Amino acid sequence: MKVTLSHIHKRFGAVHANNDISINVEGGTIFGLLGENGAGKSTLMKVLSGFFAADSGEIKLNDQVVSLSSPADALEKGIGMLHQDPLDVPPMRLLENFMMGVRGFLQPRRTAESSFRELCQAFDFDLDPHAFVHDLSVGERQQLEIVRLLWLGVETLILDEPTTGISAPQKEKLFATLHQLAADGKSIIFVSHKLEDVEVLCSEVAVLRQGVLVGQQNAPIDPAGLVKMMFVQEVNLEERLNVDLGSTFLQVQDATMSDLRLKMEGVTLDVKAGEVIGLAGLEGSGQQLLMQACAGLHRIDKGAIVVGGQTLSGRPYQEWLNAGVAFMPADRMAEGLVPGLSIAEHHVLTRYRRDQEQDKKTIDWPLFRKHSQEKITEFNIKGFVDSTVESLSGGNQQRALLSLLPKKLRLLIMEHPTRGLDIESVLYIWGKLLKRRQDGTAIIFSSADLDEVFQYSDRIVVCFGGQITAVLNTSETSVEQLGYLIAGKQPPADLREENV
Repeated sequence: MKVTLSHIHKRFGAVHANNDISINVEGGTIFGLLGENGAGKSTLMKVLSGFFAADSGEIKLNDQVVSLSSPADALEKGIGMLHQDPLDVPPMRLLENFMMGVRGFLQPRRTAESSFRELCQAFDFDLDPHAFVHDLSVGERQQLEIVRLLWLGVETLILDEPTTGISAPQKEKLFATLHQLAADGKSIIFVSHKLEDVEVLCSEVAVLRQGVLVGQQNAPIDPAGLVKMMFVQEVNLEERLNVDLGSTFLQVQDATMSDLRLKMEGVTLDVKAGEVIGLAGLEGSGQQLLMQACAGLHRIDKGAIVVGGQTLSGRPYQEWLNAGVAFMPADRMAEGLVPGLSIAEHHVLTRYRRDQEQDKKTIDWPLFRKHSQEKITEFNIKGFVDSTVESLSGGNQQRALLSLLPKKLRLLIMEHPTRGLDIESVLYIWGKLLKRRQDGTAIIFSSADLDEVFQYSDRIVVCFGGQITAVLNTSETSVEQLGYLIAGKQPPADLREENV
């Protein structure tokens, strides 16, 4: 299906999110849309998918002008969008979420389940239709939304950061499927900050900057040219400085931990002050369970977790906070931020108890508005003191979440800290994180991006099947070795010898 956007304008108050944007996506092609966070990509795609109405401009499908008044209306016309934060209902089962839509509940459950299993098999997604969505990882929730949209018969598929949080084999299968869908005449719009994904996947790429279309490229893609269009100047990866590590701050001692889907036994890990530990593994291998246990959010079944010399396993969560432990979840809107509250109100929630006397009953709003503005400036958040967090782009939500962390931290644990962020934001945020490292903060993080794991980790902990299968010094490890270990296999002897 051919898609044409002509002279699209969209404002949110003083912010001109889309300023006279015109693009054309031919049927049978994969069209890339790039831009830093807040550039207007998601707004433009929400206009196309019926979530927002454009202030002016028109949309054509196969050269026919259409009016899209809602997401359901867009779906009926064959346009579906996979959002960066999937739209699902966590208390419901996967099959029930799968059946939601224009035609979903008109189908017999047995027929829908059969279709669900066929699509999952085609994508190599390991999803149980009878499991509950709230038990899924972020990557698995994305997978659920992909198969649902395809089942609803979309002819134009919009994907907003779809490779974030899925494994390398799943990404390869996804790309192969997108190529096949394009070969069948569907139009694919691929919104991403990962230049390497756009380079190998897309036949044409458009770049937005500050709400304006600044340029386009046809394949073969020139990554350096795209970066220059996105950021005006080239963004260079700074060399990571080594720091002297302090004494052991976190000890996981022969711990057993479990949830409804997974059990990890005999887990032992020591982390020193100032050390950065990267967790690598396929989704559901135990990284999330381990991090939640180390943050005091999941009670272990056996063993002990010692933080700063104190055994905190089994202790109230407040004691973990008092010890200087903080956790940043992958799903920032469901677990990290409060929809409906402004940036200033978030700073009141996180800082009022520390900054005000215990018996004080009033909130010093001028003080906290000033403090919030300082944080907006410090973290380069594209928003205002009174902006609600859901009105921010994904990258700016992540920056807002980082701005809420206390100044003094001993241990920071993060799930996918740069998920969905552009290159400039990734470098900016890791710059902030590594400054904490220089001050002695230990960092544990998980990431589906192996380049990120290698760039920032002192050691890499590999999880597979609910076990820690390897603890590697990054300087003595290669990407090839790590790939074998993530898949549950030992690297060939020649790869092991390369790093001896």
